Amino acid sequence: MEFRHVTVLLRETVEQVLTDPDGIYVDCTLGGGGHTSLLLSKLSDKGRVIAIDRDDVALEHARETIHDPRLTLCKSNFSEIGEICRKFAPDGVTGILADLGISSPQVDDPARGFSYSADAPLDMRMDQTQGFSAFDVVNTYCRDDLVRILRDYGEERFAGKVADHILRAREKAPIRTTSELTAIVAAALPKMNKKEGHPCKRTYQAIRIEVNSELSSISEMIENGIPCLKKDGRMAIISFHSLEDRIVKNAFQTLERPCTCPKDFPVCVCGKVPQVEVLTRKPMLPTEEEITANNRAHSAKLRVCRKL
Repeated sequence: MEFRHVTVLLRETVEQVLTDPDGIYVDCTLGGGGHTSLLLSKLSDKGRVIAIDRDDVALEHARETIHDPRLTLCKSNFSEIGEICRKFAPDGVTGILADLGISSPQVDDPARGFSYSADAPLDMRMDQTQGFSAFDVVNTYCRDDLVRILRDYGEERFAGKVADHILRAREKAPIRTTSELTAIVAAALPKMNKKEGHPCKRTYQAIRIEVNSELSSISEMIENGIPCLKKDGRMAIISFHSLEDRIVKNAFQTLERPCTCPKDFPVCVCGKVPQVEVLTRKPMLPTEEEITANNRAHSAKLRVCRKL
């Protein structure tokens, strides 16, 4: 399958994160290589990009299309950014960017099992070498755990009903394909307003996040990445739904205002000092032109902070 991906907020993200053409930059989510390629085009001969992805398809695509000695490719979860920087940039990096969530090629390849619009084995693994998949979530999780992920990761109002339908269906036989899961979920939900989108969207999002530990990885990436930044280095993160954006927003705010003293204390005694300055009080959003050209950009939000 041809690897096609339109990078969201491409120019804005690179402009925000690139402060020194001689610097070292980490692209935590290589994907189609859009941010990495633009960064490389703006760097000097001294500049470097370390690009991380856990999807072998994305890494192979980059090897075939980006021939640049200033690029280092790493197969890893971006939560391991600390270890990666210690290995490839022990003196620190100038900027870190991340384009969260799922990439277009992953959704558009029916065989990956991310889409409710095509029939495929239940998979949803970003790293196809890991054993744990959507099949395991759907067929082995107890009711309480299914309800938890559907409610917390999918924001599904009818999490209990969906979980009950899944449990009843798998008592007869394992649920093996996306078409089976889609039919089960659709049957569990009342008819929705078309403006709310496909009835299975929230369930698929929840299962995908669980399979790939997406939300916990964001927190770990920020926590482990900020210490790797040099002074005045920047971290820029694009999110695509409220769960991701809330984690990024709260993490940046905590790093900017870490004091845990009671509000009525006249002076800080906890000793915690700010690590960053948040540069985006409100997130940067895609233009109407970008949304028209690429509908998947409509929910994107970019937040940026600077290392103090």
